[in-house]
Amino acid sequence: MRTKKIIWLVFALACILIGLYPTLYFVLDRKFALLKSKDAELLSNVFWNIAFYIHIVAGGIALLIGWTQFSRNLREKNIKLHRQTGKIYVIASLLSAVASLKIAYHATGGLITSIGFTCLGIIWLGTTWLAYSYIIRKQVLLHQQMMLYSYAACFAAVTLRIWLPLLVFLMHDFTPAYRTVSWLCWIPNLLIAYWMGKRLENSPAK
Repeated sequence: MRTKKIIWLVFALACILIGLYPTLYFVLDRKFALLKSKDAELLSNVFWNIAFYIHIVAGGIALLIGWTQFSRNLREKNIKLHRQTGKIYVIASLLSAVASLKIAYHATGGLITSIGFTCLGIIWLGTTWLAYSYIIRKQVLLHQQMMLYSYAACFAAVTLRIWLPLLVFLMHDFTPAYRTVSWLCWIPNLLIAYWMGKRLENSPAK
């Protein structure tokens, strides 16, 4: 039981820290993090900038609050807060996912990276919308399963930052590491979500 609490605490802390991470783009120089790999022409493109800031701000909000939706205590003690937080998560996720498709087109590393992040954006968009549509129709189990997939896609923001430094260290080159992480940051997450979804099906308390 203690191990489970530690895992939950680490999970929540990671979501909060990376959820707040986009604030750094507003207080540090423009040539920060991945923006260092972008050329001046792209950085001056109005549509790319709009998509980029929608993606990081809305995505940060989704990551920051989404983890609370998996707390059974919160659902049982304050279902109204759960629903209101869920609505914010859905709106933020849909906005960030749509914006990510524009960003993915210009991803560092070329076609392989672009396809990886495009797939992630489509999956995040689709599963979030399905999760919302299922709960509207009172299909609670399907809603919970799609929310697992949705947040697994959202949580790619965390796993990317775990995998990337390891891959750069192993490959000694940022570009191939980034191509790899554009897939590795979300595929294992979805496999874990699938496993958790199957456990929900067999759970007596859904």
